[in-house]
Amino acid sequence: MHRRRRTALSVSVALLAAAPLLTACGNEAHPGAAAVVGGQRIEVSALQAQVRDVRDAQRSAPESEQLIKNTGQLNQAKLNSMIFDRVLEKAADNAGVTISRKEIQTTRQQAAAQSGGEKQFAAMLLQQGALAEDQIESAIRREVLLTKLAVALGANTTTPQGQQTVLAELTKTSEQLGIDVNPRYGSWDNKQVRLGEAKTPWITQLTSQAPEQEQPADT
Repeated sequence: MHRRRRTALSVSVALLAAAPLLTACGNEAHPGAAAVVGGQRIEVSALQAQVRDVRDAQRSAPESEQLIKNTGQLNQAKLNSMIFDRVLEKAADNAGVTISRKEIQTTRQQAAAQSGGEKQFAAMLLQQGALAEDQIESAIRREVLLTKLAVALGANTTTPQGQQTVLAELTKTSEQLGIDVNPRYGSWDNKQVRLGEAKTPWITQLTSQAPEQEQPADT
């Protein structure tokens, strides 16, 4: 595992503009949903659970005050990731891309070893990516699946053209899913595949991959 992969994982969650948690979507059509993606709900309770897990982990960390201060926009960051993951899963499925449990485990083991151990790896991701321990596997899955999608599309993601190829595929999928977001969290941007003014961490992920990630044994 190269240092570049650790960097990609650490930015897998964008920190967005703060907004209160809601009890219904803005159009009142989906009570209790923070968003609806392809007809499937992302419940406010599920979003709250992810935010709560991160806050609990941050409070237990030595630098807790600073970590919490730096992630005041955590609600939208988590919702952004939850929506993006569904878009990515659908795009990968459309492209015939699959991922195994072994691939995820291998990637995590390598990343942890490069970071000095599992404990250090988890601490780094909490600090740099606002990831609780039970969210690490999802972040790794996102990274590996995104890289494999790029390979399936024949996209060289170290170039702007390659990045645009992946973006175009994700945009097409995003539009097909018909994403409805509670307006108090912002609005979903199909063209950038992100919530509101969120950053696009998947571009950083793609341009930061170690070469061996494209090999079947490690992707």
